[in-house]
Amino acid sequence: MPRRSYDQYCAVARALDAVGDRWTLLIVRELLGGSRRYTDLHADLPGVSTDMLASRLKDMERDGLVTRRRLAPPGAAYVYELTDRGRALLPALSALADWGAPALDERRPTDAVRAHWFAVPLIARLADHFTDGVRVVDIALDEGEFHVLLTADGGPRYADGPADRPDARLRMDTATCADLAHDRLTLAAAIASGRIAVTLSQGVCGG
Repeated sequence: MPRRSYDQYCAVARALDAVGDRWTLLIVRELLGGSRRYTDLHADLPGVSTDMLASRLKDMERDGLVTRRRLAPPGAAYVYELTDRGRALLPALSALADWGAPALDERRPTDAVRAHWFAVPLIARLADHFTDGVRVVDIALDEGEFHVLLTADGGPRYADGPADRPDARLRMDTATCADLAHDRLTLAAAIASGRIAVTLSQGVCGG
């Protein structure tokens, strides 16, 4: 299939040539958490067809946003991961998350949810809240866990699942996550009110 383009000599148009198709940025969101198998991506992108996902991944490989590699035995499966160019989309997704957060009011009956979908809007808020002693933060929701790495080396990022040795562990519900993303609530206020339970590793001081 020939590459589609807006055919405009404009940086915004060029960016949308690469990431403006449906599902592309949500695939980036998933891969910001680390390498994923095709089946994992499909499971965490409810609503996408197998043909659409395969097509988008192929387009993203062509545009230099993702690469595919084979795991060493005994896994021997293929995984997709972001290139440096793909990872550079994190600030754009953070801005989109901030812009879209006001729409996170009442959860609709048809809305799917995954814990790690809150990682992108929470990264900046965690970095602003915690002191230099906290580098790895676990977030636990009823829907699952993810962890955020606040290291300066490589910039803040997140990964699905709990960390081996987090500096801090935050337990909260989905509504609290949505309020944090929309700035209806600060981390400090949520902790003080008991909406977030915090466990710090020994020797670590929270912000």
